[in-house]
Amino acid sequence: MDIFVQQLINGLILGSIYALIALGYTMVYGILGLINFAHGEVVMIGAMVCITCLNLLIGNGSDISPLLLIGASVLMAVPVCAFLGYSIERIAYRPLRKAPRLAPLITAIGVSIVLQNLAMIIWGRQYVPFPPIFANQPLQFLGASITPLQISIIVLAALMMGGLLVLVQKTKLGRAMRATAQSPQVASLMGVNVNQVIGMTFVIGSCLGSVAGIMVAANYGQAHSYMGFLLGLKAFSAAVLGGIGNIPGAMIGGLLLGVIESLGAGYIGQLTHDVLGSQYQDIFAFLVLITVLVFRPSGLMGEKVSERP
Repeated sequence: MDIFVQQLINGLILGSIYALIALGYTMVYGILGLINFAHGEVVMIGAMVCITCLNLLIGNGSDISPLLLIGASVLMAVPVCAFLGYSIERIAYRPLRKAPRLAPLITAIGVSIVLQNLAMIIWGRQYVPFPPIFANQPLQFLGASITPLQISIIVLAALMMGGLLVLVQKTKLGRAMRATAQSPQVASLMGVNVNQVIGMTFVIGSCLGSVAGIMVAANYGQAHSYMGFLLGLKAFSAAVLGGIGNIPGAMIGGLLLGVIESLGAGYIGQLTHDVLGSQYQDIFAFLVLITVLVFRPSGLMGEKVSERP
């Protein structure tokens, strides 16, 4: 029972992060029908910028509380990723909206490789440690341990996902996003600035992704230039699991994928009496992706829709 509770907690932490990243994929796909494979690199850059800002603030020798340190660093990293996400859409994707589907897909992969190599030039190939600013004394819960940082990750992710739902359902921008997702042409005739809405979609997804990247770096104590690739693939799997283009589906898919990964890794480790479970953890995301695509291509909450003209 202790193993189950511990892995369930680990799964909720992982799943919260996957869900935040998956939202970036699902919002862009819902509006453009495009898989933004550069989104994982935006997540990585958010983590790297945050670590750089933390090191600069700590290096000044000023006596600042950990909460203010991380808050200031997040406020620096999020706008950088928001600008990056908008720039990617404006420069790389907007000119290809009417091109064949393969063209923006290849462009997305190309942008991902460019950002990854740019990060390697700036921060190097080595792992970049996250400054130990948090006193993470584990708390015991039903025989499992969880740190205050991990509790903060779950709570903050839940608040951000709830805020996104409110934005999409209750605000003028949200109505414009839903209208654009239904039909960009009709939305444009009704006075919606489609280019602005699409740009804001990339900005919001990039902001969520940057915070998720910071969560990953803080939870594992490090970040590196390659981290966005695997995180992006897993989050994409979560979006497909929930139903690509469906915002609540991405949230549920992310949480489910995190729990499946953690439970699978934990019990494999128990069966083999060693740490093999963690080494095979990544396989579960792609087993889930294959299974969903074979038996329910539209995802758990997705609907079958006709292709856009």
